[in-house]
Amino acid sequence: MPAARTWQGRPIKLIDGTTVSMPDTPENQQRFPQPGSQKPGLGFPMARLVVIMDMNSGAVLNAAMGPLKGKGTGEHALLREMLDTFEAGDIVIADRYYPSYALVAELAARGVDVVMRQHFRRETDFQAGDPLGHKDHIATWEKPKNRRDWMSQAAFNALPTTLSMRELAVGGMVLITTCTDRAVPRQQIQELYQMRWQVELRLRDIKTTLGMDRLRCKTPAMVEKEVWVYLLAYNLIRRVMVEASDWADCLPQHLSFKHTVQMVRQIAARSPLHDHERACLMKQITTLRVGQRPGRVEPRALKRRPSPHPLLKTPRPIAREQIRQHGHPKKVG
Repeated sequence: MPAARTWQGRPIKLIDGTTVSMPDTPENQQRFPQPGSQKPGLGFPMARLVVIMDMNSGAVLNAAMGPLKGKGTGEHALLREMLDTFEAGDIVIADRYYPSYALVAELAARGVDVVMRQHFRRETDFQAGDPLGHKDHIATWEKPKNRRDWMSQAAFNALPTTLSMRELAVGGMVLITTCTDRAVPRQQIQELYQMRWQVELRLRDIKTTLGMDRLRCKTPAMVEKEVWVYLLAYNLIRRVMVEASDWADCLPQHLSFKHTVQMVRQIAARSPLHDHERACLMKQITTLRVGQRPGRVEPRALKRRPSPHPLLKTPRPIAREQIRQHGHPKKVG
């Protein structure tokens, strides 16, 4: 990506986690058990997925997959498998789930700065520390007294005793960052964190537009392959979008992912493309631009009403036998 599309010449990487469901088979249930809130025979195996994305291109740089529940299966555990993805000079943006002392210290040791939302369990006292402005200061985080079960004693001993963190209140929330340069305005920190929403939109592209929300394979080995193929297809589409954005001199996030998928299916299927066909593809992709709606707020509710069919509350074989004996239940009302 061109240097102009970075922050002060530094690459920006986004972190987030999501879940995917898969067919209810004994093999999938053993590897990816269904949530405990679902009754046996009525739920679906679920897997947790954590991704690291490049902010500008939208590409998935790395991903880790594991069960939804069980010891060592959280998003932090999956992320620790991919720490080598980060390089010195990177800026990492993530939500309030990620700013643990150990993770921030590990990234700082690698020369990586973070911009995250303050964890809800950590109290912020703007009366303490080195003030930089109204509800903006440099605070000192102290190393936890107790070691977590997942961390070895050697790793715990290697953690620094303190961390210098900038904490600032903007937009009704408290942000934290290891970038303690006083010359960086608070507005720039806020704008950096607002970029985090891009990972939400791109996960939606993968799960909804490409259809990874519900996997189809019936064995864990094939489920993992299916996920990687989805991510491969997603990255290939993103590569086309980057080429189109260079062609039109715009940012990749200003282009529509779904529209690009449609154009690739229509035009790029006639491979190989001649120069004029490739130019036509670039033009078609960049014709539709995504609206810029900063500060957009939407209710977390569905407008479309659910299906009138009742929920299946007994295992399917039992339900079939009940229908054979008594027929389909009559609708009420």
